[in-house]
Amino acid sequence: MQDSPPACPLLVGIDVGGTKTHLRALAGGDLVADHVRASGGWRPHDPAAAAGWLAALVRDALPAGARPASLAVGAHACETPRQGAAIGAAVATLLDMPARIVGDAELLVPAAGLDQGVGLVAGTGSVAVGRLPDGTAVQVGGWGAVLGDEGGAAGLVREAVRAVWAAHDRGERPEHLAVRLLDSLGVAEVPALGGALEGASDLSAEWGRHAPAVFAAAADGSPLARTVITEAGGALAALVSRLAARGVPVDDVVVAGGTVLAQPALYEAFTTALATALPGTRVRPLRVPPVRGAIALARGLVRTDTDAPADAHGSPR
Repeated sequence: MQDSPPACPLLVGIDVGGTKTHLRALAGGDLVADHVRASGGWRPHDPAAAAGWLAALVRDALPAGARPASLAVGAHACETPRQGAAIGAAVATLLDMPARIVGDAELLVPAAGLDQGVGLVAGTGSVAVGRLPDGTAVQVGGWGAVLGDEGGAAGLVREAVRAVWAAHDRGERPEHLAVRLLDSLGVAEVPALGGALEGASDLSAEWGRHAPAVFAAAADGSPLARTVITEAGGALAALVSRLAARGVPVDDVVVAGGTVLAQPALYEAFTTALATALPGTRVRPLRVPPVRGAIALARGLVRTDTDAPADAHGSPR
């Protein structure tokens, strides 16, 4: 009598975004769970709270009695390897399985089926990540709406308001960009734009939702808006250039984010600037859910008979 073949390991991947979280679980080619929920309550700077949140999500989403073999998570606002390691150790203890926690941008390259490259996100904010040949993670950008996130929606709005203010200081009549921003922000005159932005309770989200006004102004023919978009594309390309200068392989750049992929003007500005700065770099817009990258990372945590023992974060001991 032949032994029955071993069951395929149950792999769990999670993409924790700023607004929504996507969990997917696979056993071989079979989809066991595909669950989307709000990201409310996600506290990545408190490892115990973050681990508890992830463990509860896994238990709620999987069928009763399911025993995952590994978990990988790409998490919004998980900014350093130390932070990810702390959450990973805590959730591995709670769920009794290997776990790996990385920043959400690190899901892009494996989601695209690549072993190395750069993941670039330009949604509400902007960030680029890659790994050195020795595996060390490197992140650039992602500094928030006030000081950074150039090329993301919030950064575009910030720079558009600055451009409109500069035109106002030069004594120029308000053109399309000013008109669109005044309408979007609900204020009557250019000097009031700053107060409207400063009054936001969630700067990134509330600033970012006005980005369509910048692109609409460019379509109206606004030279100011077109300059803001061109410079934003150049800023995104500069993130990749910084990674290249630090030794990260940049042959492939996987791009995701609702701003850059939904706005052809920004995407073209980025690809044009990147082609000038780093000729030969291939840009790959991600057209599949980033959670696929989490599943790929979870697969890498599953040990086989020939694998070296792995710790809770998937690193050889």
